[in-house]
Amino acid sequence: MTVPRQTATSSAPGPARRRGPSMADVAREAGVSGQTVSRVANGKTNVDEATRERVLAAMRRIGYRPNSAARALRNGQFRSIGVIISALPTFGNSRTLDAIAAAVVPEGFSIILMPVTRPTQGEVTGAFSTLNEQAVDGVIILIEQHQLDQSEIELPHGLPVVVIDSSARYDYPVVDNDQADGAARATSHLLSLGHSTVWHIAGPPQSYSAERRRKSWQATLERAGASVPPVLVGDWSPESGYQAGLRLAADPSVTAVFAANDQMALGLLRALHESGRAVPASVSVVGFDDMEESAHFWPPLTTIRQSFEAVGRHAVKALLTEIETGTEAGEPVLLPTELVIRSSTAPPPA
Repeated sequence: MTVPRQTATSSAPGPARRRGPSMADVAREAGVSGQTVSRVANGKTNVDEATRERVLAAMRRIGYRPNSAARALRNGQFRSIGVIISALPTFGNSRTLDAIAAAVVPEGFSIILMPVTRPTQGEVTGAFSTLNEQAVDGVIILIEQHQLDQSEIELPHGLPVVVIDSSARYDYPVVDNDQADGAARATSHLLSLGHSTVWHIAGPPQSYSAERRRKSWQATLERAGASVPPVLVGDWSPESGYQAGLRLAADPSVTAVFAANDQMALGLLRALHESGRAVPASVSVVGFDDMEESAHFWPPLTTIRQSFEAVGRHAVKALLTEIETGTEAGEPVLLPTELVIRSSTAPPPA
């Protein structure tokens, strides 16, 4: 009986899948135990520095990469942080996000970004659910709109959470720059120069930061016994500052303006210049943020410096503490602001 010969295509095995280097391979290359390699791969501190460097060098030579998924199963941490952020970009949010990223990298964590269009209950809950599926150890919320402060927004439990830039009364750590103190410093500076009152270009009404700055501006004027002018409302953009500036420039009684951010102050400066109102000889201007470009406006802008870097660092520190210990931080963290005096402010015209 003749057995039919099988063709190569039906019997030949496919190409063998190449196995990546293992911990055992690293141990042989470095001349250490597998337990030592495991300690280095998991970031443990009970390995002397020379041995750690030898193991890391061996990993690089043979191309070994620690399996983060397997490590998470072993120690119960994914080394990943979720950030729920407003989809509408702002200068402050962008800078704070950069600071968060800079703070988590040295700790061996990665970031999963989850933008939300509107901070409603549905969107926030959906973002939490998605992050849970992505296996994060904790969440930082970076949404400044008022909806997050309303009672109908309930944050799901089960994950460590830190909230940035919100007045929400939640059982979570809240970290922010002291918005009210910064606005008071700006307004008091202008009053101290001899201006009878200070006009204000506010940020959008749905912004927590804008509201805090506006209320503090008003309270500072009232404490000083100064009149409170009508508020002009912008949207953080230079264009909105320019449009408000055209209205202010047409009023000769306006001698001092506090803009709620540097970008609106930039538009205001242009409007005053085009209208023939010299800064600061005719009108003094103060901004808020101290963005890098503000020192190069013409004239260089007096402004309130807030530290987005410090906010990011403190938020990450609070979250990692909660992840490691299971205990939440206590009182909200309010970081101080600083008045930076440049050439855009002076006493009022005689």
